[in-house]
Amino acid sequence: MSTQQHWGLDPHHSEINFKVRHMMIAHVSGSFTSFNVQAETEGDDFSKAKVRFDADVNSINTKNEHRDTHLKSPEFFNAEQFPKITFVSTAIRPVDSGYEIEGALTVKNISKPVTLRAEFGGIGKDPYGNTKAGFTLAGKINRNDFGLSWNAPLETGGVLVGEELNISADIQLSKQ
Repeated sequence: MSTQQHWGLDPHHSEINFKVRHMMIAHVSGSFTSFNVQAETEGDDFSKAKVRFDADVNSINTKNEHRDTHLKSPEFFNAEQFPKITFVSTAIRPVDSGYEIEGALTVKNISKPVTLRAEFGGIGKDPYGNTKAGFTLAGKINRNDFGLSWNAPLETGGVLVGEELNISADIQLSKQ
């Protein structure tokens, strides 16, 4: 008989990144340096897991202080009023070597359904005897769907910031 397991984030072996088109010709990357992931499973089976993620908007890092300040402002994330981004899973389906994770992503108090692809790296014990599970996640959202619609037209046509935001993450969970 399976028992319910709780998994918590190993922050030293995890990262959340994003990428968006800049000036229609290149991409700008960024990350959140403060976030948390929790999962509940039946035994070590992630196929019916319940997953919750949150990120601290003030931890956004694009390696440009001016841009980070703008992203935290009311024109984008409005970190003062909406300090967290959250994702709560609603369904998980095994596919290929991983899962499709459906859930509700909430940014600026706007919740929308999102599907992420998760490659399952497996489960193992670290040198200290801790049980770990590893995942590589990927997904795309339209930033305008979440009220992140600031933009500036370019003289050459097009806009400064693309609409599609690519999300990627490498997550290592530790059995609690």
